[in-house]
Amino acid sequence: MADKSILVVCTGNRCRSQMAEGWLRHFGGEAVEVASAGTQPKGVHPLSIKVMADAGVDISGHTSDHIDQHKDRRFDVAVTVCDSAKEACPVFHNAEQHVHHSFMDPDADLPPVELEALFCRVRDEIRDWAKGFVAAL
Repeated sequence: MADKSILVVCTGNRCRSQMAEGWLRHFGGEAVEVASAGTQPKGVHPLSIKVMADAGVDISGHTSDHIDQHKDRRFDVAVTVCDSAKEACPVFHNAEQHVHHSFMDPDADLPPVELEALFCRVRDEIRDWAKGFVAAL
């Protein structure tokens, strides 16, 4: 059984929260149970899956869930990874602790090569944050 349960919240549950879920699971192993959700879910972005796979983390089975799917579930920590999600749900009542760390939204209108580079940069920023976050648990 996991020591800590974490819910990662973003607006679209498409990029940042999906990558954070993947990294938190990667670094936390069996000690953490992680889910992600969005205030307006839009499906997992294909580049999120690709850049995470490039880094050795498989998120291809992730789903893009609405935060209401978790309303009856208790979490130790709710993490918002975008300012919009923080404003939309500043208090997630089912979590004992709330943490906010904003990351740039990589889902931009850029040429493919630049877009993938942006996804990689955000992936690496989330990786570095997640590693420290799990170590601090």
